[in-house]
Amino acid sequence: MAVKDVILPMLGETMNDGVIVEWLKAVGDPVERGEVLFSVETDKAVLEVEASAEGVLREILAPAGERVPVLAVIARLTDTPDEPLELANERMGESANERMGESPSPSPSRLFVSPRARKLAEAEGVGLAEIVGSGPNGRIVEKDVVAYLEAAPKVTPVARRLAESLGVDLRTVAGTGPGGCVTKADVEKVSQVVSESGSQAVMEPAPVAPKPPATAPVKTLAETPMSGVRAIIAQRMHASHVTTAPTTLTVEADATAFAALREKLKTRLAKELGFNISYNDLLMLIAAKALRKFPAVNARLDEAAGVIRQLDEVNISLAMDTGRGLIVPVVRDVDRKGLLDIARATNDLVQRTRAGKVQPDELVGGTFTITNLGMLDIDAFTPIINLPEIAILGVGRIQEKPAVYNGEICVRKLMWLSLTFDHRLVDGGPAARFLQYIKQLVEDPDLMWV
Repeated sequence: MAVKDVILPMLGETMNDGVIVEWLKAVGDPVERGEVLFSVETDKAVLEVEASAEGVLREILAPAGERVPVLAVIARLTDTPDEPLELANERMGESANERMGESPSPSPSRLFVSPRARKLAEAEGVGLAEIVGSGPNGRIVEKDVVAYLEAAPKVTPVARRLAESLGVDLRTVAGTGPGGCVTKADVEKVSQVVSESGSQAVMEPAPVAPKPPATAPVKTLAETPMSGVRAIIAQRMHASHVTTAPTTLTVEADATAFAALREKLKTRLAKELGFNISYNDLLMLIAAKALRKFPAVNARLDEAAGVIRQLDEVNISLAMDTGRGLIVPVVRDVDRKGLLDIARATNDLVQRTRAGKVQPDELVGGTFTITNLGMLDIDAFTPIINLPEIAILGVGRIQEKPAVYNGEICVRKLMWLSLTFDHRLVDGGPAARFLQYIKQLVEDPDLMWV
């Protein structure tokens, strides 16, 4: 007889930890192998986890609401309800590294780093050795990199490279740029002091702006913790903003024929599909055709290799507003699917995403994103790039307006399309032609089948 550990499994290649949402069994209850034991919230979805062994649930080490790292022991089972728990409880903070046979305490020359933390540090040019990890056994997680970046002095890229080449410690440099940002001139000034004195001088700190006068406390209606999905959304939006050179192009398209096609397909295919063809289904077909014609937009930056990789797959992400926040499931191989297959795959994914049943691996691997706010009466907007993708299409509402058509003023159905792209990786000309082609397909949807 032995104590059986229940661990938090890795439910996706990007999962580092999770929050226990609910235990489906109480202490003392029998547990069957394959039976749903608990549910966990990752940064992407709420998932049910089945028991990998049978027995009696004797201890719950991670109650509902607690965040734990993957592969940590969260409960224990025994074969019988009265079997003594002789084995000492394993520490809740046990990390994946320990459970896989690695040393519980990293040596000074070895760092344990989560994939997201390493990716963000590389994007920001931060040395991991400078960061103190707060994860199990000193593991560096994404929030540690974010905290380091927030506490670090603001430095222009040119100033950072110059400081590295001259061996100047940026923490001793007083920034004179906007918001106290360290500029090239600030580094050069310190460098001159070093060369003249033989040692780096301690610079006077920049003057601190006086605090604003105290005001009466403001009454709040509610507080939302910056944790879970909300924290992940905030981190990703910030990472996209600071690591890309976003540029947005907008165009107004005549969607009269596009809207008529959708109405015709709704009528013809509703019985076969069991649901209505959506504008997003048609837009996915259009976007896939455009991405094949303009592969520079269907790409991603490989920073480690210093190359832009055009991708063979066309996997389109669909931004969704859910009760848990912004979730972006991915429809794979859209360019290899017909309209009916796209509609079925999208409908299934949307329904499971809304129900919190989407799997973590269904939320990664996108190569392009569509975000549609037309149903909320939004005309045009500037969407934020969904990293590591390099472009995103924003879709506005279809609205009847007076327009010039065939030389006459008449009522047409018009819609705005907005393309945000990373100008570091795609030039304005190719991006404009890509959006122009999408406009052409919207205005003459028969071209989708050509």
